[in-house]
Amino acid sequence: MIYAISGNDTAHYPELMEQVHRLRHHVFVRELGWTDLDSPDGLERDQFDHPGAIHHLCMRDGQVVGYQRMLPTVEPHLLSDVFPELCEGLPPRALDTYELTRYCVAPTHREGRRGVSSVGSELMAGFVEWGLASRVNKVIIEFESIWVLRALQLKFLVRPLGFETQIGNQKIVATLVEFNANTLRAIRDYRGNHANTVRYLGELEPAAEAIAM
Repeated sequence: MIYAISGNDTAHYPELMEQVHRLRHHVFVRELGWTDLDSPDGLERDQFDHPGAIHHLCMRDGQVVGYQRMLPTVEPHLLSDVFPELCEGLPPRALDTYELTRYCVAPTHREGRRGVSSVGSELMAGFVEWGLASRVNKVIIEFESIWVLRALQLKFLVRPLGFETQIGNQKIVATLVEFNANTLRAIRDYRGNHANTVRYLGELEPAAEAIAM
């Protein structure tokens, strides 16, 4: 199950969001070496945890075990304001284009060295399902180059926006991925699960009515 929570509503879910920020700190600071994000309280937050952000929380037994954040590209976001060197030219900006950031899976829920865990594939299904319900069909992702091929295999249309760059312990490339209903079917086939996975909380709850897939 994926909980989708607007940045406007995060104050209503303090326990869930504390788990989110603690998971982010563990993955991005302790594991990936992004020391600029270090915080003495063990909670990773940044300037993009704002009301326009959409938070996706993957849940298992009441615990947050996976996470990703969607940022509107018509507002400041990571590629435009933090990592502009990853993009050759101006980054895409449009109402139907968001940036996927802070994707992470808890160490206890990773399967295989390079494969996509059940949590990871659920997060993928979640952002496509959310996007199709929200009139969003393109996402900017800064990820490792190997994911370009994997995205193509899952019927994303992929366009690199720049060249591979070392950040922390990773070599990443900024990429624009476009998706449609065929992409969602391909991900669901991969997962072996065709049920809707997103539950909309707070002000996003009416969006659930828009999904008929």
